[in-house]
Amino acid sequence: MKDLGTINKLIYIINILVAFVLLLAFVLPFLPPKTFSVLSVVNLGVPFLILVNVLFFLYWLFRVRKQLFLSLVILVIGQLVFGSLYKFSSSKKNEDPNNFKVMNYNVRLFNLFEWIPDKEIDTKIIEFIKKEDPAILCIQDYHPRKNNDLAFFKYKYEHLSGKKIKNGQAIFSKFRIINSGSVEFPNTFNNAIFADIVKGKDTIRVYNIHLESLRINTQIDSLTKENSERIFKRVSSTFKMQQSQTEMLLKHQSESRYKTIICGDFNNTAFSYVYRKIKGDLKDTFLEAGNGFGRTYDFKFFPVRIDFIFADPAFAVNGFKAYNEHYSDHYPISTMLSLGK
Repeated sequence: MKDLGTINKLIYIINILVAFVLLLAFVLPFLPPKTFSVLSVVNLGVPFLILVNVLFFLYWLFRVRKQLFLSLVILVIGQLVFGSLYKFSSSKKNEDPNNFKVMNYNVRLFNLFEWIPDKEIDTKIIEFIKKEDPAILCIQDYHPRKNNDLAFFKYKYEHLSGKKIKNGQAIFSKFRIINSGSVEFPNTFNNAIFADIVKGKDTIRVYNIHLESLRINTQIDSLTKENSERIFKRVSSTFKMQQSQTEMLLKHQSESRYKTIICGDFNNTAFSYVYRKIKGDLKDTFLEAGNGFGRTYDFKFFPVRIDFIFADPAFAVNGFKAYNEHYSDHYPISTMLSLGK
């Protein structure tokens, strides 16, 4: 740092701090939140930390300074361990006669309380699903309303709770469902449901999971009014609950003999402990066939991916799409899968 001016020394010190925090965030997914819940909060900021480190790298590159290697090394570590925040490759689209589409969508109760000032949102969601025509559809924050006509799916399993307003998770399928049930999470309305679906000669176990929500209003004015210490405690507590919920899901999954597809709203990023544990040896269909940021949540500051579709290694991932339809605080995603002949 001796050859740097005063301003550049200050910039480099900030660079060191941001790089260290990002490195810490890359380590934390390997540590259980129940033990490191306070530090685990850092994981929520990984996309932002990556973008800031990219800017630092470009700054030093433009000035032809060796300080560029700090952020570069940290970014390379993240790339090797987690993959890129942004996928530059084009989206894979392989035509296969055995392809079937799986879609995941948190519909936020079909805009029941008109968070989006449009009385036709529920109809638009249904029309969008009809147009995309998935063979299997997993919905979180599902609310059964009379005009939510999803009868074009021959089979369904829904698990609802609540006295005044029924809501929960649902799995819709064009293929026969021979078994279904729920993995009940304690002290919450969130849960995981599953359906055993017969396609041809294969039986597929499909999970639809909704992990504990952070319950944070992402509007700028709301965030500035929130007490930071209160947010910190809430996020720490939520991450502990998410770990417990993940452990229950994985125990249930381990008792299944079928090939597995896991869809859901994780309320956490791809740089989290719960993502790493649930994914395990499964394929993240976005990483296999998607491109861009793969944004799934309407966060105002930077693109966030918190909704996922994982597939058993036996599946070929022949396509992935993240949609831009803004009918909820989440964006729908879909993947094309095949099991071969």
